[in-house]
Amino acid sequence: MQIAILSDIHDNIWKLARALERIQQTDRMFCLGDLCSPFVLDILARGYDRPIDIVFGNNDADTYRITLKAHGYPHVTLHGEFFEITLDNRRFAVNHYDHLARALAASERYDVVCFGHNHQRETTRQGRTLLLNPGPIMGASFASGAPEDVPSTCAVYDTAAGEVRLIEV
Repeated sequence: MQIAILSDIHDNIWKLARALERIQQTDRMFCLGDLCSPFVLDILARGYDRPIDIVFGNNDADTYRITLKAHGYPHVTLHGEFFEITLDNRRFAVNHYDHLARALAASERYDVVCFGHNHQRETTRQGRTLLLNPGPIMGASFASGAPEDVPSTCAVYDTAAGEVRLIEV
């Protein structure tokens, strides 16, 4: 199974459109939060017709309207701030925050822990667990305190091979 993993869209619908073009051959999507505006959910759901699992981030302020919109798309599931799922015998933990992701990985309950939030792509191992941050669709980082351009990226995780492919959009 090929799982598309996106995070930190922050209303950048132009980069999101490019990402959606690049992930059309995947089987499922994890969206790791910070869609921001409710209309982004419409773009995701109309641009990708396979299962979409979404967790909220710290910039999803209008969760009420995002939730209302999600009810109109049977292939979209909102999970609040965290969910876990087993696909092809691989256990995933999915949330928005990097500090929670590292604690989840330390538990060694999961094969893959997906997260966003810090706008820094990452594929590292903590024990037996893969930590996976696809980087921001938005194309900006705030690590230095001031905004700086970074590549707009997403990822595809292959459950059969256990491998990640980063995609620049």
